Amino acid sequence: MNPVPRLEAAEIHVVRLPLVSPFTTSFGTQTHKEAVLVCLRSDGTTGWGESTAMPDPFYSYETNTTVCQVLRLYLLPVLLAATDLTPMDAPHLFRRVRGHPMAKAAAENALWDLWARRNDVPLFAALGGMARRIPSGISIGLQDSPERLLAAVADACAAGYHRVKIKIKRGQDEALVREVRRSFPALPLMVDANADYTPADFPLLQRLDDFNLMMMEQPLAEGDLFQHARLQARLRTPVCLDESIGTLSDAEAAHALGSCRVINIKQGRVGGLQAARAIAAFGLGHGLDVWSGGMLETGIGRAVNLHLQTLPGFSLPGDTSATARYFGEDIVDRPVELDADGFIGIPPGPGSGVAIVPDRLRRFCVGHEVITP
Repeated sequence: MNPVPRLEAAEIHVVRLPLVSPFTTSFGTQTHKEAVLVCLRSDGTTGWGESTAMPDPFYSYETNTTVCQVLRLYLLPVLLAATDLTPMDAPHLFRRVRGHPMAKAAAENALWDLWARRNDVPLFAALGGMARRIPSGISIGLQDSPERLLAAVADACAAGYHRVKIKIKRGQDEALVREVRRSFPALPLMVDANADYTPADFPLLQRLDDFNLMMMEQPLAEGDLFQHARLQARLRTPVCLDESIGTLSDAEAAHALGSCRVINIKQGRVGGLQAARAIAAFGLGHGLDVWSGGMLETGIGRAVNLHLQTLPGFSLPGDTSATARYFGEDIVDRPVELDADGFIGIPPGPGSGVAIVPDRLRRFCVGHEVITP
């Protein structure tokens, strides 16, 4: 495939889309999705990437403000100064910037999209994936009552989702899981704690073994692989690590310590598609199940996640669900929809397969800047 000879301009857009309904986790409640988008332009072709950061530093130290700053001052100027670019060059070009994987992912993924479009190939083919339909999974936030949670799970089952994840936190856990399992005894069910528990909660977490869960996602603090290993040794339920896995080295350490049996790869959290591809390959080679997590992305990030899941190693349904569950109106022309049997098709065409709708981008945009060489 041919490299991108040179970038003519880069743009940063900040969009704010209202959610269909509030989404609550142990970190707090979101009523809108505010996302930083990167657009790269070369010879009439554009590529788009999306940061998975949020306005506040609760899930990660990165925020939309820091992402914009790092993109503006460090990452995009480096890309604009380079020639004969491919996405594989990005990690090397970005190496002087420590951390900031969500900012790096937004820029790198825009370059992947641009490169694939210029070469007239779908993104999955550029990544080395195989065309296939993607099994859907859904993440259900904390609800106001058990009845609302059960209703949300019932709606997910009716829609055909292949697995259901429910959020838990201290004080909203065992009783809720018991009610869901009682009402849906055969449901592929998992729980996600978003690091809300401590080793003092081991007895409670061990009791969740009784509910035949697919996995327990990120029960403890993100940096504590040792305590996760202690917990996993006490559980039949597989531990899945999310926030703890920021690099391939983290995945290697978690495997060596026995800290988990499953990894949730959020490509934005690990620094982009190239890093996500390496972690998936490690999981495939070492007996770790891997799936693709989501961060309420717009259609840009949602399409990227679909293409990523065509790679070998993605063995479980991810958090990719229908666009209409989150947004009444998205900024791209192809919403994600479930087939009758709960699968999602890869958007057809070169690159990510989705296109920005200019009018919607203008309406939802709350910040825009252009950077030139």
